[in-house]
Amino acid sequence: MDVVVIAKEIKRDDLLQMHYYLRLTRALEDRITALYRQGRIVGGVYTSHGMEAIAVGYASALEHDDVIAPFHRDMGAFLVRGFTPGEVLAQYLGKRTGPTKGKDGNVHMGDLKRGVFGFVSHLADNLPVAAGAALAFKIRGESRVVFAGTGDGGTSRGDFHEAMNFAAVRKLPVVFFCNNNQYAYSTPLRLQMAIPNVVDRAKAYGMPGDIVDGNDVAAVYLAAKYAIARARAGEGPTFLEFKTMRMHGHSEHDPAKYVPRELLEEWKKNDPILKAEHLLKQLGYGEETYFKEVVERVKKEIETGLEFAEQSPLPDGPEVLQGVFADRADSH
Repeated sequence: MDVVVIAKEIKRDDLLQMHYYLRLTRALEDRITALYRQGRIVGGVYTSHGMEAIAVGYASALEHDDVIAPFHRDMGAFLVRGFTPGEVLAQYLGKRTGPTKGKDGNVHMGDLKRGVFGFVSHLADNLPVAAGAALAFKIRGESRVVFAGTGDGGTSRGDFHEAMNFAAVRKLPVVFFCNNNQYAYSTPLRLQMAIPNVVDRAKAYGMPGDIVDGNDVAAVYLAAKYAIARARAGEGPTFLEFKTMRMHGHSEHDPAKYVPRELLEEWKKNDPILKAEHLLKQLGYGEETYFKEVVERVKKEIETGLEFAEQSPLPDGPEVLQGVFADRADSH
């Protein structure tokens, strides 16, 4: 079906909001990358450059009480769920005003009040956590859904398969996704698995799956919306494979010389921001003047956020143990 026809199923304001978050995500991660190159960042930098549509699209499809179990290229989802650029920059600078209050660096953050599980570096570990939360929602009779994902490399881990199997057997209200960006660090997809598409893994568990253009925010949103509705209706989990391309290295210290330059040049033509703006023009929802206004708005938000982060205090030494161990008084 024509993409414009499909996109008409989405409200104008929702499409414009997603475009804003695409721009905000790109600008924020570009600034974080610049800070890293200046030697000012605590920890590594793992961006979603070129694949912002996935996190922005699926997070925009969720309802307020739903929960996400993200992975390290889901910056857009953090922003959609209410994390501000200032908080994120404070996190990267190790400041007390970051979500982890200076106890961790980079994107290892979460906030249960905003429905975001924190995660660890062992990708796919968050999927069993998501399945557990979905089981709790089902037992309590709550109309809530968990959205959880990993990269293509993470789908080759045992915890990925354990979570998929358990969720399918119990018909849990969870949606699993794979951010298929072609490389697990330096390992290309063809050296990871014998199947042509990652979504083929879902068949082993009797779970429906779908392949989605991960650079098309409208397509991601609609696929997520359908899977979420299915999970909420008690029909069990869905597995979505979002096909995209990692336009930077695994992290900013990785030059990614193992990726063919012609492959990157081909994927540049499918930049999710340019794709979204082209769609908005086709629908009559935005022109160049509007897009420039969004760029300026985002630029100001990033500058304000950076000022907040730079002026925020570093944590004091004794604070390192706060929130790490349970307080004896809290156990009664």
